[in-house]
Amino acid sequence: MELIHSLSDDIKELLNPSSTEDARLVQKGLMLYRQGMVHQLHINEYLATAVVQDVTPCKVELDLNFLGLSECSCPAEDLCRHKIAVFFAAFSTVGSVTKWLEEWREPMMEKKSLTSLGIQKAKDLIKANGVLKPDYEGWVRSFEDSFDTLVQTKKTMSPFVVADLFEIYERRLSASAPLEQEWRMLYELIATVVSFRKLAVLSEQAGHTEDMVKRSYLHLFHQMIDDVEDLVAKIGVQSLPFDFDAFILKLKDDTFTLLTCVSGLEQERISFYRLLWSGLFRNKTWRAEETEKIRLGLKDLREGENPVPLLIASIHLHYLQGDDESALNLLRQIEDDIATPFMLHWIDQLTQLKAWKRVGTMIELFLQKIRGYLDELRSYHSCTGFTREALKTIAPYCVETNRTDLFERALLQTLPYSFADYEYMLFERGHYERWGELQAFVGLNYADLPSSKVKIVEKEQPEVLLGILHQTVQAEIDQKNRPSYKLAVRHLKKLRTLYKKMKRQDDWHYFLNTLLDRTKRLRAFHEECQRGKLIEG
Repeated sequence: MELIHSLSDDIKELLNPSSTEDARLVQKGLMLYRQGMVHQLHINEYLATAVVQDVTPCKVELDLNFLGLSECSCPAEDLCRHKIAVFFAAFSTVGSVTKWLEEWREPMMEKKSLTSLGIQKAKDLIKANGVLKPDYEGWVRSFEDSFDTLVQTKKTMSPFVVADLFEIYERRLSASAPLEQEWRMLYELIATVVSFRKLAVLSEQAGHTEDMVKRSYLHLFHQMIDDVEDLVAKIGVQSLPFDFDAFILKLKDDTFTLLTCVSGLEQERISFYRLLWSGLFRNKTWRAEETEKIRLGLKDLREGENPVPLLIASIHLHYLQGDDESALNLLRQIEDDIATPFMLHWIDQLTQLKAWKRVGTMIELFLQKIRGYLDELRSYHSCTGFTREALKTIAPYCVETNRTDLFERALLQTLPYSFADYEYMLFERGHYERWGELQAFVGLNYADLPSSKVKIVEKEQPEVLLGILHQTVQAEIDQKNRPSYKLAVRHLKKLRTLYKKMKRQDDWHYFLNTLLDRTKRLRAFHEECQRGKLIEG
């Protein structure tokens, strides 16, 4: 059955054979299955159901389409031994469980053999080749041959072994690095560029999904980005030998392939590219030529090919050349959910240069686009994290230019994810009325408000609390149960106190009479009002 095989692949990707916890989970599920503890197995088109006899019987529903929607009556929240046992029982109807286990455990066995192999290979390489002399084409050819020999020897590549293989590969490169410090840094820089490209291509050719890469070896790309940043900074402050020029020129040309070598790893490829062009390739003529090269590359893109890396690279080069108008025009043409995350980099870079006029223009466009990005991002956690980063990035400009209005607009644009920052700012500035409106906007209950702030607002501007209390009372009444009615009465008493303090007893009586008339069918609520002595019995 096709869906069972698909589920099998999902479980192989989810569970890491090198993880003690995952291995124990599979072993427990296997034991239940082999001991015949899976009963009443029934498989239909989309679901496998069974009862697993454990300490207590557990009912399992295994969703063959979406593993995450599977259910088990045991307390475990995620994948449990009972689901694994039912999976093995279901898989046994279409294939060999023993063979499945061998395939799943293969990456772990590969790791053990490859680690010892890698140590030996590194030693052999030192003996055989020694240190490589300065030769750009020779270096690149050596990097690519080493990568292909060690990493691309197998027909199939499990994502779990990539990091170990790459570590061995890096040791082999380090063994042949030049001894002179200047040449060694250049060697490492070129090696990192080639390695980044080769690993990206391997990832795509092996069919590794975004999630597989993230869980298994995305950290390798991030580490290479950090390494390049350090190398570019070191090389940039040194007086370079004249012989470096030809190497840098060839590296510049090869760097373009980062934009087109694969379709995935968009953020990482663009970050890598921008680092090199910001810190190393500073020649104005080079930047102008690269801009034209990208323009032609965009023109020659085939249908279905991803234009974003080329577009972002073009925008970056326009900024490096001071052509903000062209950069902004390109940004306006890109969808909000694509352009927005990249804009923080330029805001930060221009802020470091104290180019405040340029920063302001970029922030204005950023605030026009951020809402569209957050709406597409959807995950509350991700939206909150991005909002926090965005506010931190634009804050220096707002402080330097005294643009508190711009910062407040950013807070408004990013609600509710900016609630904590906005609430703090309004309260600290004594804008209690707007503070109260913000609480009402996000739907906070009166009881959820910090008591220390409520005391201050009640003393300084008590009318601010009226709206929140009215909203809270209505929300409690709408629950239509006795405990909520009791809470509503408690809040009504607070309302009565505030109205009295403000000498607005007539408004209180009018509101209460209207409320009682509107809720005359809610006998239990009226009883609680009588019990709380809001009305006569």
